[in-house]
Amino acid sequence: MSQVRLGKIPLRWCDACNVPVLDIKQCGRCGAETRQMEITPPGDARPASAHDVAHARTVIDRQFGTGCGSAVLKDGHFALMNKAPALDRMDEIIVDGKVAGTLRYDIGPGWTFLARMSAAKAMQGIISKGIVVADDGAVKPVLGGSNLLAPGVVSCSEGIGIGDEVVVVDRQGRAFAAGLARMSSEDMVPGAKGMAVKVRWLGAPEDAVTGRKVSAWPEVLEANRPEMEKKIDEAVRFMHRVMREHDLPAVVSFSGGKDSLATFLLGLRTGVRMPVFYIDTGLEFPETVQHVKELAERHGSDLIVEEAPREAFEEGFRVFGPPGRDYRWCCKTNKLGPTVRAIGKHFPAGVLSFIGQRRYESESRASKPRVWSNPWTPGQVGASPIQNWTALHVWLLIMEDGEPYNPWYDRGLDRIGCFLCPASDLAELKLVEAGSEGYRRWNAALLEYAKSRGLPPEWVESGMWRWRAVPPSIRQELEKAGISVQAEKRKEDAPAGNLRLYLQSGVSPCTMGYSIEGAFDRPLHLDRAANVLNMIGDVTINEEEGWIAVDGVTVFEEGALIGKDRDAEKLKEKVERVRRSVVKAEECVGCGVCTGRCNEGALRLELGRICIEVSKCVHCGRCMDPCPAITFGDSAFDF
Repeated sequence: MSQVRLGKIPLRWCDACNVPVLDIKQCGRCGAETRQMEITPPGDARPASAHDVAHARTVIDRQFGTGCGSAVLKDGHFALMNKAPALDRMDEIIVDGKVAGTLRYDIGPGWTFLARMSAAKAMQGIISKGIVVADDGAVKPVLGGSNLLAPGVVSCSEGIGIGDEVVVVDRQGRAFAAGLARMSSEDMVPGAKGMAVKVRWLGAPEDAVTGRKVSAWPEVLEANRPEMEKKIDEAVRFMHRVMREHDLPAVVSFSGGKDSLATFLLGLRTGVRMPVFYIDTGLEFPETVQHVKELAERHGSDLIVEEAPREAFEEGFRVFGPPGRDYRWCCKTNKLGPTVRAIGKHFPAGVLSFIGQRRYESESRASKPRVWSNPWTPGQVGASPIQNWTALHVWLLIMEDGEPYNPWYDRGLDRIGCFLCPASDLAELKLVEAGSEGYRRWNAALLEYAKSRGLPPEWVESGMWRWRAVPPSIRQELEKAGISVQAEKRKEDAPAGNLRLYLQSGVSPCTMGYSIEGAFDRPLHLDRAANVLNMIGDVTINEEEGWIAVDGVTVFEEGALIGKDRDAEKLKEKVERVRRSVVKAEECVGCGVCTGRCNEGALRLELGRICIEVSKCVHCGRCMDPCPAITFGDSAFDF
């Protein structure tokens, strides 16, 4: 995948202390010169938790043999995980000042470790699986940049399959390459031809790998103290300045995650007693709610809690279906709504919220200013003291203060939010499902939803509910894994009554400008709607994925609607035109009134319903009204 650069990558390494150092050229512990680390952008590396280490060791042992995981991730050696762009989840493992390899989660196969040379050499003498032994004559060409060809293979481990990750060693068992098997072990035999291993990483063979110094949190904290003192001082001064510039009561918006915890700790350093402002969405981990309460009690802080109505999500799910990455109605019902209510109740004159937002989290956050006003939460001014911090900066502050944090970080999550957040990776959701009763209930509800719409269980198991329009790259992954999520053909019977469109509380900002999400109260006849939508513009239809699009508005066969535009008022008009056209298509009674309004002769009645001859239609919209289906059916939606 393409690299995502969200800011300078400040990660460096002190080889003398064997610890990561942020953004300073001299180690704060020993004074030695540090070196820049080459890691995949955005470079938001975080400390590897005990869970991360244990999990990585398990995956490595499964692929390369017992003991290999502990050889790569040695006890007492400080390790980092660097999340890299991927279709689902991928983390670079950084230990002893090198990227040892990458842990990748794929839909279907699950977890795989992609070894680099430091890991390959660490496993020398221990590795018992995934080995390809090369002839002496093949070593030099491979080190020169060639792939390993079959004639250069002396032997290999049993059970290697095409596409498996392998380590290439010489006759003395010294690793000098790592990559992808292009042949199975059965095919790597004398006389075979072709490419045996697609080589990704190279390194001259060595008899022994030099051990590195043991390191842990105390050494890491000391090495980074000059950088953290500078960062903390700047953040506290920023908070004081923003409070002077905005004559508003100040709060710390708390989500239960590490970033809001760091923001709270910075707030304590200002000397200003700021309340903790927490929105309980009703979709929180119980541990998160408990963590928030304990934090406020421990520090004697006032706690302002606003709870989303318990039925808010259930009703939204009934009307709109599952929330998606491209269809986040849940944020409006369960977060924005309660936030607006809380501000109106507690801060009618406005409030300054210090928020743990960081540029390294996403492109949208990288582009946001450090101080902003949110039109969707009137009266709130937001400010982020940690906008330019990495995850490692955040953890250094938390560890320096010895502050308890959300226990879900020790269970493998690197971000904390709602337990069913569709923005989560499938790998994360598998972790959550194992430890969250709330998610298990959600999974059961998803299975019922899928069954009611003719979707297979794999639609839930592979996490496809997280999109309305599944990206082509994800569909390709499903095909590669042999997973089908196609729905059975929809039955023609539909609920009685007028077709209604339910929209999610207004227009909201997005990367395109503004968006509107909604859902009709029943599945649609895609061909019929696509035909009638020609009244307002050229229509794109994707029958395989079950959607149609016109004028920046996409409508899905199951009834969902997503509209985007750079102008909020134009977007409302577009969605209303689409709504009227769909109602006309679905509820036409065949009166023929509209056919007489078409000057192009593009309208006719067919089987008791209107039909547009697309080649003649000029998309003028004159035939839209008058229409009994629109006049006596669903009413225009109040945006």
